[in-house]
Amino acid sequence: MSVPVDLRYTEQHEWVRLEGGTATVGITAHAAEALGDIVFVQLPAAGDTVTAGEACGEIESTKSVSELFAPLGGTVTAVNDALDDAPETAGEDPYGRGWLFRVEPGADGAPELLTAAEYRSLTGEESA
Repeated sequence: MSVPVDLRYTEQHEWVRLEGGTATVGITAHAAEALGDIVFVQLPAAGDTVTAGEACGEIESTKSVSELFAPLGGTVTAVNDALDDAPETAGEDPYGRGWLFRVEPGADGAPELLTAAEYRSLTGEESA
């Protein structure tokens, strides 16, 4: 399963891409596979403040409903509105078109996030 080395990860199976002061957040391929067919995504709204480690949305699949946790605290600057009409994209292309939301990190910065190697170790996946 894909674990891109340029991203950081959480133990709750979210990924973070830090670019120019903005963090893009999504679910990992591991999470997408565990969830199965994603049928609904509830995301925080642009302008909302999220707190690292706290629930900020939900992902519903044909198997279950899972909480979405903020991997870092800050202000939501954008959400992937395309998921309203095509929530399955979050599972089909989790590292690309299936991104969930973007955050401008708060003053306390990003918490310790896992490297790709650490995430692979957590999930028991082999190195790419």
